[in-house]
Amino acid sequence: MPDAAAIRLADAAATAAARIESIVRRTPLRASARLSAVTGCDVRLKLEHHQHTGSFKLRGATNRLMTLDDATRAAGCVTASSGNHGAAVAFAMQKLGVAGVIFVPEKTSTAKVDAIRSYGGDVRFFGTDGLDTELHARKYADEHGMFYLSPYNDFDVVAGQGTCGIEIVEQMSEVDTVYVAVGGGGLISGVASVVKHHNPDARIIGCQPSNSPVMARSVEAGRIVELESRPTLSDGTAGGIENGSITFDWCRTLVDEFVLVDEEAIATAMRRFIADEGEVIEGAAGVALAALDHKSDAPGGAHVTVIICGGNISRDRLATVTGDG
Repeated sequence: MPDAAAIRLADAAATAAARIESIVRRTPLRASARLSAVTGCDVRLKLEHHQHTGSFKLRGATNRLMTLDDATRAAGCVTASSGNHGAAVAFAMQKLGVAGVIFVPEKTSTAKVDAIRSYGGDVRFFGTDGLDTELHARKYADEHGMFYLSPYNDFDVVAGQGTCGIEIVEQMSEVDTVYVAVGGGGLISGVASVVKHHNPDARIIGCQPSNSPVMARSVEAGRIVELESRPTLSDGTAGGIENGSITFDWCRTLVDEFVLVDEEAIATAMRRFIADEGEVIEGAAGVALAALDHKSDAPGGAHVTVIICGGNISRDRLATVTGDG
């Protein structure tokens, strides 16, 4: 059962859904014939790669910016991102007339950097790990009197991500299991609070690449751990977690199980999705699909949702997945 904090988060997500609807797109929930046949379940894909910026991140960024007072907006905004959150913040700032700076790790994909810049974002590079970039961006914001917009360690950001869950329960009245890729834990925390409020018996499966399982290992340890991340197709979930992140406790209490998948499984899941759906997705979305392929032990007839969290991937990286490189 969700605790009081999770119920408060679910309520905030419902409020956020009404707040952001003029900017954020309501994404489709599409049945997957192949995955339904393979698993014996009713499998639906929540297509967050259809969002304006190509990922779910627009939800949290828009909600947080819309909750700021006029003086804070006028001072400007700083954020850190592996790409998708940065694009979302740039898009929302452009819509709301807010200026700011977006820091990204030095090896961020060109597709994601180009996306941020296409929305008018001022991109600056710092660090090789997402956590290093976040800490630098927070320090920069403090030194320049600007607001730091965390990718996940912020209640209103997480509530914004929870609007994805609001849509899922509206589009699919029976929800038994949800597979969600996990990086900092904002998406899974928000979605889990809503889905478990709707159905306390629903199972939330956290999905991570074996090469960067920071949240899974932290939950195992009972504390946020430092863990070196190896290269992964799922760059959107890679890297460390900020100490004291509010998402950690939600991941401990709301996530029923973590599934780790290797790089070959991620690439295979991406190729299958491209073949089945005729659409490109990024590695983080492949992680959730690979976890379903890996697990596949949901009871027959169960109602399963897999969140396709994003579709922003560079041509070079896509070529390595499809074998065209």
